[in-house]
Amino acid sequence: MQRIGVLTSGGDAPGMNAAIRAVARKAIYHGVEVIGIKRGFAGFIEADMEPMHVGSVADIIHRGGTILRTARSEEFLTQPGRARAYENVKRFRLQGLVIIGGDGSFKGARQFYEEFRLPVIGIPATIDNDIPGTELSIGFDTAVNNAVDAINKIRDTATSHERLFIVEVMGRNSGFIALEAGLAGGAESILLPELPFRIEDVCHKLMRGYRRGKLHSVIVVAEGAGSGIEIGREIKNITGFDTKVTVLGHLQRGGTPTAQDRVLGSRLGALAVELLVNGHRKLAVGVRNGRVGSWDLDQCLQGEKVIDLQAYKLAGILSI
Repeated sequence: MQRIGVLTSGGDAPGMNAAIRAVARKAIYHGVEVIGIKRGFAGFIEADMEPMHVGSVADIIHRGGTILRTARSEEFLTQPGRARAYENVKRFRLQGLVIIGGDGSFKGARQFYEEFRLPVIGIPATIDNDIPGTELSIGFDTAVNNAVDAINKIRDTATSHERLFIVEVMGRNSGFIALEAGLAGGAESILLPELPFRIEDVCHKLMRGYRRGKLHSVIVVAEGAGSGIEIGREIKNITGFDTKVTVLGHLQRGGTPTAQDRVLGSRLGALAVELLVNGHRKLAVGVRNGRVGSWDLDQCLQGEKVIDLQAYKLAGILSI
């Protein structure tokens, strides 16, 4: 293995830069050249690529986003688009590829390997934390902490004005951010796309708290469970409570990555390079049972990641 490429794809996630840094420096340590591919698969197709050296990744471990930038590419979904990308593999003499991103990026990596047999290693990086084959994805911890910080500040206002606040968090079709942030932030209710809920039950719980003297509440809603604005309107119509809605949006994706995401990015990036250097061809790295490891890329994409029901039940018990 003499030269590899690295790219970030899909939505940005805090800690991606730590993974890029680890890939570049671990590869250089092994005497392997690194080509940075900019703007994800779009840059891969357009040859927006350049060599990386030790200084290329200096002073980035603490920065959010990705220095390689990222973009979604409709063209890479087509065989002619992937064929154009492979022309750049030959042009830049790449012998392996590290792809940092979410499930869509992993599927693209698998398709590219199946067609051209270029060794690929996937590194999970998505705040949604919805890749089945790993317990943790880079960026998830930072997103949860960003959400909890916002909930803490909102609760101060909710207490002062005796109001109900609906906080809508990201996560696409998964409720992992909502569950973790809601449990850590002491939310009165957590609404997830994975678990059916009735607005009437939510309102009943709110009214029960009001009758025992509770003057404020915070409800965390995962975006995949419904619009926080619509849910807030329904609750206000039923209960009459003064209800405010905050949609956190992309605030959760930016900012300085937590120590956990920096360490995770560093460990997974270094492991990805080791796997390529040792001749592995189609793997994903990740965390299982609290340990960093690697698994077949197909296996990492199988099934659906499920919500921790025990954590959800605990949140309900603690919010009575």
